[in-house]
Amino acid sequence: MVRRIDVTGTDGVRLAAWEFADPPKERAEAARAPGVLLLHGLMGRASHWAPTARWLAERHRAVGLDQRGHGRSEKPADGPYTRDAYVSDAEAAIEQLDLGPVTVVGHAMGALTGWQLAAKRPDLVRAVVICDMRASALGAASQREWSDWFDSWPLPFATLADVRKWFGEDDPWVERPSPARGEFYAEVMTEGEDGWRPVFSRRQMLRSRATWVFDAHWEELAQVRCPALVLRGLDGELGRAEAQEMVRVLPRGQYAEVADAGHLVHYDQPEGWRAAVEPFLEQIVEDNRDNREPVSP
Repeated sequence: MVRRIDVTGTDGVRLAAWEFADPPKERAEAARAPGVLLLHGLMGRASHWAPTARWLAERHRAVGLDQRGHGRSEKPADGPYTRDAYVSDAEAAIEQLDLGPVTVVGHAMGALTGWQLAAKRPDLVRAVVICDMRASALGAASQREWSDWFDSWPLPFATLADVRKWFGEDDPWVERPSPARGEFYAEVMTEGEDGWRPVFSRRQMLRSRATWVFDAHWEELAQVRCPALVLRGLDGELGRAEAQEMVRVLPRGQYAEVADAGHLVHYDQPEGWRAAVEPFLEQIVEDNRDNREPVSP
């Protein structure tokens, strides 16, 4: 089951948080369970985490956040869509939902938000999972490529089947057919009078992206003192050499990779994703339990 909880982000922006709970679990028990905040990537939404949240709910209080400009959260025309805004929104969600100290599981942009938050508020973040997000600057060429890609979308789509086919097969960015990619984008479409369009503004997505692609983020990464798992798909955007350098820079970094997975690791290979992430989360739970046990005199 899932329930929506409204959160007020920075500048009063209305955010939609979604708490995923195992039906047999009592509400009081869920509130005592260790918190996990799930942060999607650019263009994503909290519902993309539903399969992950189902197994997380067995031992954790799992909450997904629709970040500003995404999903069911507010999409202010003038923003701001800055790094500070995204980080402050996540901070507000943790505090208002009484989740902290929390493990942040982030994909792409959500991973960057997670490690920036961990650097800013170590008291709120117990651990962080960094999924397929680079610490190096991507540069102006990358932003131009994204702008051209957005312009290539054949909007509006007549049906959701057309959405799945274009993003899963026909999109020039697709190297080989990917049904998971088609399903991913089908989840972020909404039907209007003329067909199916994204729930987000592509212009706002470019504005959000512009706040990180021109800068490197190694300094903030080095400030993350909690345990951190850097995870990549073998065919994703984060290369192995850079991922391992990120682990080296992180004071308590660990490394994992998922075979036969691209950028959408948790969507491409949900079983491999779970096998890579779950042991890390279980170790965090065990370490926290050990730290709370009284020492015998």
